[in-house]
Amino acid sequence: MKKEYDLSKHKEKKSPFKNRLEKKSIGIKLSHEVIDYFKNLSLETSIPYQNLINLYLLDCARTKKKIRLDWES
Repeated sequence: MKKEYDLSKHKEKKSPFKNRLEKKSIGIKLSHEVIDYFKNLSLETSIPYQNLINLYLLDCARTKKKIRLDWES
């Protein structure tokens, strides 16, 4: 093993394991009920709750699911 290595000619390569979907960090306010629901689901599935929320919203976006906004007065 060398004491020193010359990395000046080294070119950075993209990781083949990097998630194909770039994520953007945002701030969002969610109700305690929503957070509790996904945290409990994360215990069942062993998937972090923030990932579950992202997966659910991604599914909604891909299937063009629309929210029903018919509130009774």
